[in-house]
Amino acid sequence: MKVGIYGGIFDPVHLGHLLVAQAAIEELALDRLFFVPAAQSPFKAENEITPPAVRLQMLRLALAGKTDCEIDEQEIRRGGASYAVETVRDYANRFSGAKLFYLIGADNIPRLNEWRDAAVLAGLAEFVAVPRPGIVPAPFPQPFCGRVLKGIPADISSSQIRTRIKAHLPITYLVSPAVADVIRNNQLYL
Repeated sequence: MKVGIYGGIFDPVHLGHLLVAQAAIEELALDRLFFVPAAQSPFKAENEITPPAVRLQMLRLALAGKTDCEIDEQEIRRGGASYAVETVRDYANRFSGAKLFYLIGADNIPRLNEWRDAAVLAGLAEFVAVPRPGIVPAPFPQPFCGRVLKGIPADISSSQIRTRIKAHLPITYLVSPAVADVIRNNQLYL
């Protein structure tokens, strides 16, 4: 069995996230892909993020009908800073014998050795970097094994969407209509 783990804040989840998910499912021949929304990033502790219930609502709407994707709320339930090693250990226990793939933004590659229990983490999963268009990802540091996702890179970011909303610019074609409704109805990112 091949299991993908896609961690992130997802604030908001956007079409770039969904394109990455589709590319990962296809390129890695994943049986299941889990979106794991973080309670708080240890590298972005100063950022204010949307409450978990609203981020989960947006994820549920964005993933509606995608039978090969699931949402795993474990990091939100744990609260505090979310550490990949805790999550990947859980997957290694739950899916004993499965090949685990952990999706990360390519910009995180140079900092992998700074992640909590990096050597342990490196032995639990193969890392899959999601590139940004036009940027060549750095090589994976030892002891990490990794590859770069090839398909469907889109230059869309959650921070870009939040900035556009704050500037009263449209987000059409960046998020699904259902996610746009949640953002509008909750007056997020203003």
